[in-house]
Amino acid sequence: MFHVGNARSLLLNWVVARQSGGTMVLRIEDTDTARSRPEWTEGILQAMAWLGVDDSQYEGPYFQTDYAAKHAKAAQRLFAEGLAYYCDCTREQVQQRRDNPNLGYDGHCRERGLEAAAGRALRFRVPEGGTTVVEDRIRGRVEFPHSALEDFVIARGDGSALFVLANVVDDAEMGIAHVIRGEEHLSNTPKQQLLWQALGHIPPVWAHAPVLVNDRRQKLSKRRDKVSLESYRAEGFLPEAMVNYLMLLGWAPGEDREIMPLDQMVPLFDLADVNSSPAFFDEKKLRAFNGEYIRALDTTEFVERCTPYLHAENVPWPKEAYDAATFARVAPLAQSRVSVLGEIAAYVDFLFLEQPVRDEKSWAKAMRSDTARPVLADTLDRFTDPALAWEAASLKSALEEVGAGHGLKLGKAQAPVRVAVTGRTVGLPLFESLEVLGRDRTLHRIQAALDRLNA
Repeated sequence: MFHVGNARSLLLNWVVARQSGGTMVLRIEDTDTARSRPEWTEGILQAMAWLGVDDSQYEGPYFQTDYAAKHAKAAQRLFAEGLAYYCDCTREQVQQRRDNPNLGYDGHCRERGLEAAAGRALRFRVPEGGTTVVEDRIRGRVEFPHSALEDFVIARGDGSALFVLANVVDDAEMGIAHVIRGEEHLSNTPKQQLLWQALGHIPPVWAHAPVLVNDRRQKLSKRRDKVSLESYRAEGFLPEAMVNYLMLLGWAPGEDREIMPLDQMVPLFDLADVNSSPAFFDEKKLRAFNGEYIRALDTTEFVERCTPYLHAENVPWPKEAYDAATFARVAPLAQSRVSVLGEIAAYVDFLFLEQPVRDEKSWAKAMRSDTARPVLADTLDRFTDPALAWEAASLKSALEEVGAGHGLKLGKAQAPVRVAVTGRTVGLPLFESLEVLGRDRTLHRIQAALDRLNA
């Protein structure tokens, strides 16, 4: 699944490419075959397209495994130049030679002069002494003492390159000028920079965006948190709201502006302005953003975007019961209330069911008062009057009169009526809902509620 952190990195790359007149490159780094499947690649492409980054916005996709021969050639060049050496140590042997197994490889094979053979890994010879300095556009100057870097493996015993080497070779071949990615990759950067230099290339501009954390300030985890872009899409978040929110994780356009389309952000964005501190992925704030974007849609587009959710397999009404014209009448009312499109069915289901889906907590809350039964009975009588115009204003006036007869304000009087008709204590404006539902169905539901109370 496409992690929201990957989506944020995608957008940062795309914005910088647009600013510079450059090209964003999509490369599927599939050297780990156990984690590479065609359907997962398709999921990446679909997620990007949903965010508005279609195949006209980038070059690729390229697949890292297609360049295996170049990776192998680079590995052999490093060996031939004495910048890498073969090692036959097992992990267990490395750990046995160390009091602390976390210290890593001890350079045992550095001067043994081993040649290539099955089961022998190729290690890069990290320079002794000194430091590698990474000039990071977001984090500033970061120094990595070579004493803290082990001679790391760049090719497996079967000759295939590891990601750290394949990544550098591909970036250099493709002319990558900027590498913009998540903070968790910063620890890889000194190794990659050493490889860039060893292969005779000028390293790219590095930029490591802040890690995304949850409300407990823990790094977002796919095992614990909702992190997949697909899950937010399925729930009914709009892509433009998601893009807007992701761009603000660690960066702000200034002047306390937040709701802003991407095209307006592009000229304002600067990698140097991105904060290096962890960025809180606040789903509540994202929902608020999404609500703002939903309310900004014109009604026709709102209806269009709701349509897949109204025809989903899990809607509570029979498919033949749905009526597009009925939904269109209440769409403006729903648009002002939903925060994600996936909520729409629960707001309008009462219109397409014989009896509403009854929320028992709402029922208990609305019907427990001594006035609930008489209010329903008097409302039934009042609404039955054929002289009462069946439109929202008249219905509201009629229920106000009923409430006044029981010493109740409208809010208290309408609660049992709302639950009897819609099944819930909250929802669309009641009287507009009754107008659309119609007189006969409204009276039938109020009578059913009275029958239940009397029983």
